[in-house]
Amino acid sequence: MPNWKRLTSYAQYLVIPAALLIITAWLLNTPPGLLGKADGIGYAVCHRIDERSFHIGDRQLPLCARCSGMYLGAMVGLIYQAIVSRKRQQFPPWSIAAVLILFAVVFGIDGANSYLYLIKTIYPGALPQIPNIYIPNNTLRLFTGSGMGLGLAAMLYPAFNQSVWADAEDRPALNWKGFLTMTGITVIVNLLVLTESPLVLYPAAFISAGGVLVLLTMIYTIVWLMLMGQNNLFTHLRQLWLALLAGLTIALLQILLIDLVRFWMTGTWGAMPLH
Repeated sequence: MPNWKRLTSYAQYLVIPAALLIITAWLLNTPPGLLGKADGIGYAVCHRIDERSFHIGDRQLPLCARCSGMYLGAMVGLIYQAIVSRKRQQFPPWSIAAVLILFAVVFGIDGANSYLYLIKTIYPGALPQIPNIYIPNNTLRLFTGSGMGLGLAAMLYPAFNQSVWADAEDRPALNWKGFLTMTGITVIVNLLVLTESPLVLYPAAFISAGGVLVLLTMIYTIVWLMLMGQNNLFTHLRQLWLALLAGLTIALLQILLIDLVRFWMTGTWGAMPLH
């Protein structure tokens, strides 16, 4: 019986054909067009309720307002850290982590309040003993989502560096200056989204959908490196191409499977049925 090292060696030879197979299957089984493919990504992670989404004309964005904010915030955070922090591998100091925890709490409160409001809208008279704190809206969903996204980026980026680089810097990936800068950038992005200009919403649609792929790819790349016993072996990004391709393939496989099951259950690429 082959040992684990030999099995992992065989597995690496399968990455490229598996990637071609999964990418082709996903392209063939999702709606046509670039926005259709973005819908296919959003469909795997988001309820896509029309009233809770931004629109380009009559065209709903791939992700709802909350998910759009979350993945836009995550992308701002990851890009900022990739430019400024490079290979720093330490998590943010506790003072910043406390703010990120607060962001997550606010995200949870707004999400729970919004879900309660949805239940009461669909089933009038339901849960009368539990009042809504306030009337939810897409502006709050966008901002609370982006706060959660910043938290995801702040945690995932150093975790990725800890798993990948042989020459990682033993410094926090975020300090207060960096945290405030990327938070400010995210606020500006949100304000631009709230203009609902097609010039803003088109790129926001693709960036937010791409953010789903980026986060999942980073997570599954970390898992792949752990399984292959290749942690902390790399010094340049080009050396990481096979592991990144494996992470992308697993991410697309997850999205494809969720897409197929959800479409089989609902028969629509739109919102989850509410009744």
